[in-house]
Amino acid sequence: MSAKKPTNYKLWAKMLVGGAIMCVGGPMLTVYVMPTDEELFQRYNPELQKRSLERREERQAEFNEWLQNLKRQSQSNKPIWTVQKEEAEAARQAKLQETLRLAEEAKAQREAMRKEAGLSPEVSTKS
Repeated sequence: MSAKKPTNYKLWAKMLVGGAIMCVGGPMLTVYVMPTDEELFQRYNPELQKRSLERREERQAEFNEWLQNLKRQSQSNKPIWTVQKEEAEAARQAKLQETLRLAEEAKAQREAMRKEAGLSPEVSTKS
């Protein structure tokens, strides 16, 4: 039977220190190197800065609306992706109905204009 080798404490210490440096030092280096939002904004050219400032309130309002919508959707017992899919389908149907309504209004307006001008009603020639 062979004798048990002694534990190499120096090797274990080096490994623990190296692991700690990688686990703590890596994220710290990333935070140190990454620029802040203000620094990025200052690097924009003046035209982009002006546009960004003009649209800031609009983007914030869009984000708040999206967040409120997400909170409302999460109140349901259904999965959120199902609720979002149903709402998207309902919005698509509403848009389709609005398009059809506008087309009917335009057709009625054309007919009224033809009648007013004394022309015969439009005859569709479907073959």
